[in-house]
Amino acid sequence: MVKDRQSSRPRVTIIGNTSWGNTLGAVLGEKGVEVRLWTRSEAEAQELSQGRRNYSSTSCLQEALSEANLVIWVVPSQKLRENVAQARGYLTNSMLLMSAAKGLEAHSGKRMSQVLAEEIASSMTGHLCVLSGPNLAGEIAQGLPAATVIASHDVALAEKARKLMESPKFVISTSDDVIGVELGGALKNIIALGAGMMDGLGLGDNAKGAFIAWGWTEVVSLGVALGARADTFYGLAGLGDLITTCASTLSRNHNVGYELARGRSLSEISASMSHVAEGVATTAAAHRLAENQGLRLPILDLIQGVLFEGLAPSRALTAFRKLASNHYCSAD
Repeated sequence: MVKDRQSSRPRVTIIGNTSWGNTLGAVLGEKGVEVRLWTRSEAEAQELSQGRRNYSSTSCLQEALSEANLVIWVVPSQKLRENVAQARGYLTNSMLLMSAAKGLEAHSGKRMSQVLAEEIASSMTGHLCVLSGPNLAGEIAQGLPAATVIASHDVALAEKARKLMESPKFVISTSDDVIGVELGGALKNIIALGAGMMDGLGLGDNAKGAFIAWGWTEVVSLGVALGARADTFYGLAGLGDLITTCASTLSRNHNVGYELARGRSLSEISASMSHVAEGVATTAAAHRLAENQGLRLPILDLIQGVLFEGLAPSRALTAFRKLASNHYCSAD
C-alpha cells in the first residue's frame, strides 16, 4: 500500500521495477524523499511491499504519479517509448521528467530524451533531464559511494533535480550537454562488449587497454558528429562510466562479450539473463548512425559483426590487430 502524503517531503515517482530503479528508490528513500515505484503488475507491487524498504510500490500508474515532483523512467531503452505513452495522461507541467536509461532506440537510433520528447505534450519538453554516470546498481545498493551526472538544456532545471536526489554517498554534478551525457552512457556499452571479448579470449589487460582507448576514440568521433561536446566524453558520464563498465564483473555488457568469446551464442546468453544488456541493441543503432554520418569506425564494425553477422570473436580480434597496425599506431 502507498503511504499517506507528507506534504513537507518531496515526492519522486520511479517508473520501472528494475535493479537500478529499486536502487534509486532506496537511495532517495534513505534521504527522506517520498518515493513511489510503479510496477507493471500487482503481484510485483506486493512482492516489493513484503521487503523492508524505505519506499512504496504500486501497480496503479495514476496513484504512482499523483503529485510527483520528479518522475524518473528506469526501464530498458527499448521499452521507454511505451512506458512514457502509458504515463502521458497523468503528467503535469509541475513535474520534472528524467530518463535514467542508457541506450539508443534500436529502430530509430534516437536518444532517450528524444523518445521522451516525442511522447509527452509539447508544453513539457522543457522539463526534461537525463541521468548517467558510473553507476553499478549492485554497488550502490550495498551503500558504496558513487557519482553521476544530471544533464538538461536548462542547467537550472538540472540543479533542481540534483538537489532532490543528491546525498552524501550519491554525488551529482550537472551539465547542459544532454547529447554528450546520453551518448557517453549508451555508447560505452559497445566498448564494454569488446572489452569482455578481450577478457574471454584471455588476451590480457595490455591488449584490452589498447582496445578500449582506440574504441573510445571512435565513440568520441561519433558523438561529436551527432552534436555532443568532445570534453563530455572525458568526464564522469563518459570516461568514468567507460572504466567502470569495462572493468567490473557486475557489468552485463562486459559479461555478454566475455560469454561470446567463450563460445556461447548471443541468443543463449540473452535467454539466460534476467536483465537487459543495453549494448546489444545500441550497437546496431550506433552502427547505422555512423553510416549515416559517413564515418568509418572499424572497431564498431567489428562488434557489429560479432553480434549480428556471424563473425567469431577470435576472427574479429585478429582483424582488430591488423586495423590497429594500419590505422592507429602510426598516428599515436
